[in-house]
Amino acid sequence: MAARSAPNCHLRLEWVYGYRGHQCRNNLYYTAAKEIVYFVAGVGVVYSPREHRQKFYRGHSDDIISLALHPERVLVATGQVGKEPYICVWDSYTVQTISILKDAHTHGIACLAFDLDGQRLVSVGLDSKNAVCVWDWKRGKMLSMAPGHTDRIFDISWDLYQPNKLVSCGVKHIKFWSLCGNALTPKRGVFGKTGDLQTILCLACARDELTYSGALNGDIYVWKGINLIRTIQGAHTAGIFSMNACEEGFATGGRDGCIRLWDLTFKPITVIDLRETDQGYKGLSVRSVCWRGDHILVGTQDSEIFEIVVHERNKPFLIMQGHCEGELWALAVHPTKPLAVTGSDDRSVRDMTEVVHIKDRKEAIHELKYSPDGTYLAVGCNDSSVDIYGVAQRYKKFGECVGSLSFITHLDWSSDSRYLQTNDGNGKRLFYRMPGGKEVTNKEEIKGVHWASWTCVSGLEVNGIWPKYSDINDINSVDGNYIGQVLVTADDYGIIKLFRYPCLRKGAKFKKYIGHSGHVTNIRWSHDYQWVISIGGADHSVFQWKFIPERKLKDALHIAPQESLADSNSDESDSDLSDVPELDSEIEQETQLTYRRQVYKEDLPQLKEQYKERQKGSTSKRRERTPGNSLRLHFVHGYRGYDCRSNLFYTQIGEIVYHVAAVGVIYNRQQNTQRFYLGHDDDILCLALHPLKDYVATGQVGRDPSIHIWDTETIKPLSVLKGCHQYGVCAVDFSADGKRLASVGIDDSHTIVLWDWKKGEKLSVARGSKDKIFVVKMNPYVPDKLITAGIKHVKFWRRAGGGLIGRKGYVGTLGKNDTMMCAVYGWTEEMAFSGTSTGDVCIWRDVFLVKTVKAHDGPVFSMHALEKGFVTGGKDGVVALWDDSFERCLKTYAIKRAALAPGSKGLLLEDNPSIRAISLGHGHILVGTKNGEILEVDKSGPITLLVQGHMEGEVWGLATHPYLPICATVSDDKTLRIWDLSPSHCMLAVRKLKKGGRCCCFSPDGKALAVGLNDGSFLMANADTLEDLVSFHHRKDIISDIRFSPGSGKYLAVASHDSFIDIYNVMSSKRVGICKGATSYITHVDWDIRGKLLQVNTGAKEQLFFEAPRGKKQTIPSVEVEKICWASWTSVLGLCCEGIWPVIGEVTDITASCLTSDKMVLATGDDLGFVKLFRYPAKGKFGKFKRYVAHSTHVTNVRWTYDDSMLVTLGGADMSLMVWTNEMEGYREKRPCDSEESDTDSEEDGGYDSDVTRENEISYTIRALSTNIRPMFGVKPHLQQKEPSVDERPPVSRAPPRPEKLQTNNVGKKKRPIEDLVLELVFGYRGRDCRNNVHYLNDGDDIIYHTASIGILHNVATGTQSFYQEHNDDILCLTVNQHPKFINVVATGQVGDLADMSATAPSIHIWDAMNKQTLSILRCYHSKGVCSVSFSATGKLLLSVGLDPEHTITIWRWQEGAKIASRAGHNRRIFVAEFRPDSDSQFVSVGVKHVKFWTLAGRALLSKKGLVSTLEDARMQTMLAVAFGANNLTFTGTISGDVCVWKDHILCRTVARAHNGPVFAMFTTLRDGLIVTGGKERPSREGGAVKLWDQELRRCRAFRLDTGQATDCVRSVCRGKGKILVGTRSAEIIEVGEKNAACNILVNGHVDGPIWGLVTHPSRDFFLSAAEDGTVRLWDIADKKMLNKVNLGHAARTVCYSPEGDMVAIGMKNGEFIILLVSSLKIWGKKRDRRCSIHDIRFSPDSRFLAVGSSENSVDFYDLTLGPTLSRISYCRDIPSFVIQMDFSADSRYLQVSTGCYKRHVYEVPSGKPVLDQATMDRITWATWTSILGDEVLGIWSRHAEKANVNCACVSHSGISLVTGDDFGMVKLFDFPCPEKFAKHKRFLGHSPHVTNIRFTSGDRHVVSAGGDDCSLFVWKCVHMPH
Repeated sequence: MAARSAPNCHLRLEWVYGYRGHQCRNNLYYTAAKEIVYFVAGVGVVYSPREHRQKFYRGHSDDIISLALHPERVLVATGQVGKEPYICVWDSYTVQTISILKDAHTHGIACLAFDLDGQRLVSVGLDSKNAVCVWDWKRGKMLSMAPGHTDRIFDISWDLYQPNKLVSCGVKHIKFWSLCGNALTPKRGVFGKTGDLQTILCLACARDELTYSGALNGDIYVWKGINLIRTIQGAHTAGIFSMNACEEGFATGGRDGCIRLWDLTFKPITVIDLRETDQGYKGLSVRSVCWRGDHILVGTQDSEIFEIVVHERNKPFLIMQGHCEGELWALAVHPTKPLAVTGSDDRSVRDMTEVVHIKDRKEAIHELKYSPDGTYLAVGCNDSSVDIYGVAQRYKKFGECVGSLSFITHLDWSSDSRYLQTNDGNGKRLFYRMPGGKEVTNKEEIKGVHWASWTCVSGLEVNGIWPKYSDINDINSVDGNYIGQVLVTADDYGIIKLFRYPCLRKGAKFKKYIGHSGHVTNIRWSHDYQWVISIGGADHSVFQWKFIPERKLKDALHIAPQESLADSNSDESDSDLSDVPELDSEIEQETQLTYRRQVYKEDLPQLKEQYKERQKGSTSKRRERTPGNSLRLHFVHGYRGYDCRSNLFYTQIGEIVYHVAAVGVIYNRQQNTQRFYLGHDDDILCLALHPLKDYVATGQVGRDPSIHIWDTETIKPLSVLKGCHQYGVCAVDFSADGKRLASVGIDDSHTIVLWDWKKGEKLSVARGSKDKIFVVKMNPYVPDKLITAGIKHVKFWRRAGGGLIGRKGYVGTLGKNDTMMCAVYGWTEEMAFSGTSTGDVCIWRDVFLVKTVKAHDGPVFSMHALEKGFVTGGKDGVVALWDDSFERCLKTYAIKRAALAPGSKGLLLEDNPSIRAISLGHGHILVGTKNGEILEVDKSGPITLLVQGHMEGEVWGLATHPYLPICATVSDDKTLRIWDLSPSHCMLAVRKLKKGGRCCCFSPDGKALAVGLNDGSFLMANADTLEDLVSFHHRKDIISDIRFSPGSGKYLAVASHDSFIDIYNVMSSKRVGICKGATSYITHVDWDIRGKLLQVNTGAKEQLFFEAPRGKKQTIPSVEVEKICWASWTSVLGLCCEGIWPVIGEVTDITASCLTSDKMVLATGDDLGFVKLFRYPAKGKFGKFKRYVAHSTHVTNVRWTYDDSMLVTLGGADMSLMVWTNEMEGYREKRPCDSEESDTDSEEDGGYDSDVTRENEISYTIRALSTNIRPMFGVKPHLQQKEPSVDERPPVSRAPPRPEKLQTNNVGKKKRPIEDLVLELVFGYRGRDCRNNVHYLNDGDDIIYHTASIGILHNVATGTQSFYQEHNDDILCLTVNQHPKFINVVATGQVGDLADMSATAPSIHIWDAMNKQTLSILRCYHSKGVCSVSFSATGKLLLSVGLDPEHTITIWRWQEGAKIASRAGHNRRIFVAEFRPDSDSQFVSVGVKHVKFWTLAGRALLSKKGLVSTLEDARMQTMLAVAFGANNLTFTGTISGDVCVWKDHILCRTVARAHNGPVFAMFTTLRDGLIVTGGKERPSREGGAVKLWDQELRRCRAFRLDTGQATDCVRSVCRGKGKILVGTRSAEIIEVGEKNAACNILVNGHVDGPIWGLVTHPSRDFFLSAAEDGTVRLWDIADKKMLNKVNLGHAARTVCYSPEGDMVAIGMKNGEFIILLVSSLKIWGKKRDRRCSIHDIRFSPDSRFLAVGSSENSVDFYDLTLGPTLSRISYCRDIPSFVIQMDFSADSRYLQVSTGCYKRHVYEVPSGKPVLDQATMDRITWATWTSILGDEVLGIWSRHAEKANVNCACVSHSGISLVTGDDFGMVKLFDFPCPEKFAKHKRFLGHSPHVTNIRFTSGDRHVVSAGGDDCSLFVWKCVHMPH
């Protein structure tokens, strides 16, 4: 008996020796109460030096490695290691958990830091990316997360002087972070020349953006902003591990054992060298330092803690010491004094003097023990032997015990020192006689021996310490306490267990204690058995536990059990407990239900995709339309009582709410009608009622199961909670204020989640229990407390941040841990009551069991708290009313047939059914039973039956009556029932059968009912009385179908699972025929109309035909089958119903079908619980259908009633009978049908348009990955080896001075270098592949739009622009917040890389358009980029759509940066998603063949596909734009030019050809509801690309855009006051007046890029650009507009002014070049001598020659003085690659050419001879310099240009500045010349990838840069240095 229960005594942790100094730092602090907080192993320690007392925090489950102190110095945060590590925030005073933060990091938490006001906490993980997380720790919520660094991070800190800024440091880096929205953006610290790049170990922030950091070499680095400004050399001689800031200054501690104190400006105050002090030693290394006032705390590498008082600095006080490196194994206890000795791998033994030193063995010594009389010492060793030494004889060796085959682990002496027992590594136990060492084999001799100590782990007396079925050797140490009869053990899992001693049987009960992290290597009782000492291997710590014997326990009860995440009390071990009663059979059954499914409905979309891929080739004939009729759920018979409880309630208005299958039912008992919540798609397992009794929460089965909260009045979902449970949700409960919801999952650890359900936020989560939890109850008085009950389990929980802390109910001596079936709270927050499986009610105060009351025979399944008492219901079928303290039972009601009220409809199946749910209200008691009945018990006694259904067991048999509205069902629950389908909806008759049945059938006259049973027999019963008429038993297996022949019903066909069909003559009751030939079991049988032919389906998917009555098999060709007139059709095979099999036919089976009597509509039921309607015949694969979800898994049978007015369906496992009304086509009052569209989209295309296709297929590259735009080859300039030039002159020389490199134009002025560029103008707008991206602001004064990575605010009147430049990559979408509270707030979304939350991840910026302040940055999980953004009606929510393959849709609360909901949008591209202008929860998304109507409910996004089938010949097209009207109208623009009009989600009409081409843009005016549409059209007299419509889209007015384009393609429309703003595909932004239709072009730009050609006017502020779109445009910088454009008809590549500015030369892509006269724009001359594109064209400075460089590796010279004939005079030879740039010398005699192989060449003009002499080249003065090659510009090539190039360069007219453009889209400013590699520069961002050309304007006033991908021209203002 001893081992049956855990011992009653108890261990309490009293003291811990040790401190974690190794691998940790900054982990030692003073709290506000002047206590010292630190950690060791898995325990947080608070040490009070005054009282010399320790308090312990034990909420961690593994080693703690980081610690942070809250600024108020009471709260502490600690982080641990482990697979799923978590952070605990706890109170250092009470050592209770305040908050738990989890589910973010892996591996461990390396650093922690609180911010200034202590609201936020930052943590760094040990994972490969060293993730940085910011938490709102009180709410347990993660605010932001980002990858930290590729290498370890050692320290992180908030900047205490600037909000939202952090600094982190680590291996070779320091990073400065800013937090905005949910985005953490790092900037790397720049070491520059001030200090070496090295590892930074610690840091502290100071004011004025200063940061001090300690480096590995002992220097202190001082940072200002992100730049290193100075270093303090040699602050320490080795690495600085710790830096601590306090009011007086800073303290640093390092590896050199010194502590230095510094003042606030980091001037040294003093040094304390600990090695020199009296406690010091060589090698002392400081890991942690804390300075408060005149006290300094120091933690060392060797696990000591010193306290230093400043004025006695050479006398540090040693507070704590422990072992350091290596494992700690040795432990000995002094025989008479309370001292302990330990020895470890760090080669130190603490507390010992050496007497003698002997070395006999090579191997390690594992165990040594003195004999009790002190004469001998036994030494056990790793080489399997024990040596015996004599103590008195100077340790002479006496004997040797050799018997073990493995190393020795434990030894014990007998009390008389005559025997020794040993254990070895094999688990063998051997005995030896002493002192000789002879082995004792005779067991008898040993029996009487009394052992002096017991430390062996194997042996009879300690059998119980090993688990029952395991033989692992993981218990390291044991020590027995004979007096207390207890035994302590230590194992590899860090657990200390307390057993009774002796414990003989395996698997004994124990109590367990946690604190050590890894192995506990040794454990011993002290000499007087008052303490237990345990030591940890890896954690180097010594724990001292106080032993509290049984008699003391009574007084100790006021000490609440230590709260910890692991149970400190014993787990139930698995031994056979004799005194635990049998589990009740019902509960037993229930615990075995797993609710796992092979296929969940959530898997269908993926499965469909997979199967579609496989079936790409086999397209079939045009599919039938969906049937015209639809179904509406009318009534459900059934209630889920067999495995659920407390799921039945009265609503506010007295209706009854409960659930069955996947339906939430609201039943009105007065009218006997039901309403249904159909939002679930699988079994509902639990239901809870909101305290106001108007909302209901239901939880379902699923792979990611959802909880729906819905309104009983409107039956609309309010919130859907997902993402935290697996497999299913088995219990839910609302809090008393109704704001929170608790739920329990059925995953293996029965996770408990606490939700804020309206927001859909998960507040806290915890693992519940290994065993099943039946119930969760929230405390009505304290919203943070709750209780769970289940198998052998009741637990009391409280919320702590993101976690929950649970304490087991403490039973004490009153009872045992029983299985709890229900629980309620009492009249105070302390009191709770639970019902057990044995019929008791347990009464709890806090966590202690106070008493138990016997309430029922058998389990108490349900209880309900009233104002003045309780009501309980049990398996015994009794309802009991109790007073408020369970003192006495006031009244009982037995549920019996006799008590049924006279008017009650339906029949009670048996007396005293098991009661599963009870609820009170409206003067009645509502009772739900296991048999699926719902009863109402009147307080005076009579019982009314309201609803009933079948009991447990599958239901398969269903038959409808031939001429009455009734049906019969038969089930595995062994009953046959008749149901009334007319308004009374009740069960008319019931009969118990001896066996379950699977089929039934009415005879054609309705008098008889045939029933097939599961044992192979069948019977015929009277249809009215259900009495037997006749029965047969001819078969062994289940009868699966039974059918009367039509007409007179002469024959009965009986099909069975043993593959035969028997035909009986009904009159003579004889078997007349047998149909043979089926290879598998029979599933369905049908007769033809004459009663001569049978159609049969089998399980092997055969369709067979037999002739009646003999049963001869017939072969009928499939063409003929259709012509035969069948009396009924329930077959699922054959050509007529090929279309009913879904795409995923392999996963799911169609179990039943039934055809209406008019042979028009076929209804089917399948394994996934879908009921579908098809048009009959359903030929061709994958027919279109309407489908309905209400059943959970299999629909086993479907039948139409005799007049087709109703369809009756049976759910197999959900035991429900559902009645649906059939709504004919004409009848429907346009009610939205609740069906969904068919599986596969029709393959007809959604239309084609080149612009749409281009937008759909475009792939955006991010800047960081862009590659070179020109296919250059060869070695890059900065990697080429330089040959030394001959002409290296001595520094002093008489030679003439070198000529200028560059002819300078402003010689007279003093040259001033350019120090900065400021963006002043941008010509360009991204209209080619983006939409809805031009908006009015400020009542139409300004417009906002974007190009490249810049948001542009453009003033309409003046043309001035200002810019938002915070994006680091291309902007793809833009929207403006319309709410007056958020005036001028703009959101822009950009391109990005992977969704890894790093800086290159896609992001959305929300900013103020006027002051360009960033309000929030949202890093999002849309990989590739964000393609659409939209604000909600209140402006608080933002919707974004991604370009990822799933086209994810996300909703944000943008001000907090919180993601509210996210879901895959569609598998094809979504173009636009917009909120309804009046809603915060409804929005519409449109895209490739898709329109979806979405609702945000809590955290879930619910969607409905647009239904097009309601209109004849309508089909789903590609939708491009969306607008909204009143009364839930939605308008979508299509690719064909139609506009579809939707009411809710149903298409109600189309506006045909609203435009002639695709409708790209639509805009809803908020103030008057008018709608603007924009499309692609050819301008005509009446039509126009922009139209203004009325609110209903009935009438319109068209506007023409006078752009002169052949087709106008509008990409964006917006309407202001009397104006319409239009953005076009051709990069124009036009303002159209509504009254006069006048067009005003505000913005121009090139249509297609790259813009290769760029040239500035020699004297005026004009410039020309030439681009791929075939235009050359003239721009005026001063007037900020385009002056002119010339259409050339071919792509232009280069352009150049003549030196006077009177001519322009243009080079074309086709090899032609043209010369225009500027004044008249007439062609002066043109020529085409080359077939490939011209890359550069140049006039010589004397206007005589024209040089033309092409991609044919050539430069041609033309003499302009010879007139417009333009004949070539010569060309340059031997150019190795294509020409990039050319420059003439100032005297027009030379030409320098840069080429595609990274080589620069110089040629003579006009001969074209190469100049090879370096000296000549060096003397040339160039007229211009645009070359990217040459020694003078070597510095412009960057390190990072592996794949990317510098594309263009230009030297200023002053000759001292140089600008370049490159493939990353950067413009860089250098000094000229820059011959040093990697020269210093400034960089300017804004362009998309590839800057193609760049030029200075005259007088160096501006720089113009041309973009490749962005087709934009940027004008930068030059800022000159002051004189």
